[in-house]
Amino acid sequence: MFVYPKKYDVIVIGAGHAGVEAALAAARMGCESLLLTINLDTIGQMSCNPAIGGLAKGHLAREIDALGGEMGRNTDMTGLQFRMLNTKKGPAVWAPRAQCDKKAYQFRLKWICERQPHLDIKQGQTAKILSKNQEAIGVETTLGVQYQSKTVVVTTGTFLRGLMHIGFNQQSGGRAGEAAAMNLSDSLRSLGLELGRLKTGTPPRILKQSIDFDKTQVQLGDAPPPYFTFWYEDLFHVEHSGATEEDIRRSNGKYPPGSVLDRSGGQLPCHITFTSAKTAEIIRSNIHKSPLYSGVIEGVGPRYCPSIEDKIIKFAEKERHQIFLEPEGITTDEYYLNGFSTSLPFDTQIEMVRSITGCERAEIMRPAYAVEYDFVFPTQLFPSLETKACRNLFLAGQINGTSGYEEAGAQGLVAGINAARRAKNKESIVLRRDQAYIGVLIDDLITKGTTEPYRMFTSRAEYRLLLRQDNADTRLSQIGFEIGLLPERNYRRFLAKHKAIMNELGRLSQTRVGRETLEQLLKRPEISYKDLPHRDDSLADEIVMQVEIAVKYAGYIGRQELEVDKLKSLEDKEIPNYFDYDAVAGLRTEARIKLTQIRPKTIGQAGRISGVTPADISLVMVWLKRANMSAQATADCCRAAIELD
Repeated sequence: MFVYPKKYDVIVIGAGHAGVEAALAAARMGCESLLLTINLDTIGQMSCNPAIGGLAKGHLAREIDALGGEMGRNTDMTGLQFRMLNTKKGPAVWAPRAQCDKKAYQFRLKWICERQPHLDIKQGQTAKILSKNQEAIGVETTLGVQYQSKTVVVTTGTFLRGLMHIGFNQQSGGRAGEAAAMNLSDSLRSLGLELGRLKTGTPPRILKQSIDFDKTQVQLGDAPPPYFTFWYEDLFHVEHSGATEEDIRRSNGKYPPGSVLDRSGGQLPCHITFTSAKTAEIIRSNIHKSPLYSGVIEGVGPRYCPSIEDKIIKFAEKERHQIFLEPEGITTDEYYLNGFSTSLPFDTQIEMVRSITGCERAEIMRPAYAVEYDFVFPTQLFPSLETKACRNLFLAGQINGTSGYEEAGAQGLVAGINAARRAKNKESIVLRRDQAYIGVLIDDLITKGTTEPYRMFTSRAEYRLLLRQDNADTRLSQIGFEIGLLPERNYRRFLAKHKAIMNELGRLSQTRVGRETLEQLLKRPEISYKDLPHRDDSLADEIVMQVEIAVKYAGYIGRQELEVDKLKSLEDKEIPNYFDYDAVAGLRTEARIKLTQIRPKTIGQAGRISGVTPADISLVMVWLKRANMSAQATADCCRAAIELD
């Protein structure tokens, strides 16, 4: 056994989207950190669709950016098409989405990690969590190397006992071409964690030259591109963007120097097509060959991202299903069949793909497959993402039952922040449901748990008008700066932007045109800021948008803020970890079991546990009050005794 001589503050296992955000966050906060991965060449790999953002996911990506994470910047530098979704609806559900160059995204993240001060990256497969008295103290690899640390963050994705399925053919692996982590699950169980089994899948990749694009609908990006990062100016500077001096010399200045858009000269189109009646016929004839429908796959799949065979069987009345043809990069001819995930045999996949309009002669470069993997039931975590069973051990990403790069990155950022703060003996950072989609995500996981891959939706957030993608910096940049993650230059830009917004709102409320103020005029549905007399044309578009939203939605926003204030007392009312639910007379058995198992931190969290009723909460509050009164009486007696002495 070899003990590595350097001792770390934070060790991160796994270098996917969760692992990269965790490791960068810890290192940027000044902790000596180690990122340990099975394969250094796949840091930040986009295993499925090379896209970031989308409905609710775009909110998460912008929140990561507002706190000081890397996902937004990396997307802006490597995206090949950018769109803002849902713009025909209200601003609460607008969402940025970018199709990325898969290899460029991965290589830039590796480059960022390699050059990050306080961060070491090493290749090695973790076999065991080292612990002492139920506290994580490091890790051990399959090569018998031990790395010691104050905290450990596990972000293993789909690699825990990963098993891939193509028809009845099974291969061990976390994703195509990569080995699974076979030993770590047992190590986690030995620490007292309960594990389950989930399933996800990916569609085939096909060759561009074999697609008849004339039979499809073109889908173009938005101009100008709706970038993800709030710190857009950084992308034009060598020291912050990763661009070289040569990139800047070659750039025409339209796009960030060295970015994929700069190198390609503009955005690439995607295309829309559809399945046919023949597709459904092929699937129905071969459904018995599906490991999902034959019972071979044990894990539960994602309800909101079903396989194509799921769609055909469960939505039999639909004549066709929409498919997106999306490029995987500017230096490859691989195309991603978005909406066509399957685990049927390879020969059946060929028939299925060629039944899609425009794909009659398509050549499959990589077959689709399903993958099963172990996960940890997330109700075993604190809001900090530290495990309840083992102190100093944090979990993030798909190991917690989620699905998607953005959900993983968000958890990784929080786990990395809190692991770093634990290493420095500081209190954890917990984002509330009214502060961020990240708060909604984590609260849902640790309070409600999940038995299927969890995906974020705007409908999961009860305060979604407050949690817009456009105001993530307003909500979170102060926190990012205070914890030492968001650089001061970015925080100063935020302050300048916020001041400009407030100044303009003040001016609109005081400037009159006839009997009305400019603010009153702007409240009218048919009037936008550009229609106002005496408008300030020098204001940046992002400031104008914030002003317009603040004025037009003031009533709705005010009502949500009142709701937050009403419920804040419940969110602030803490439940001691030692509270004995068995002592609460009249508490229903189901509530007693779930409250004891989950150990909610606050009354607000307790009220969101499935199966716990308002009556149960009332009883708990009564007993909490009694306990507080008893504790106060004891304290008074002690004081009286001291005074008598």
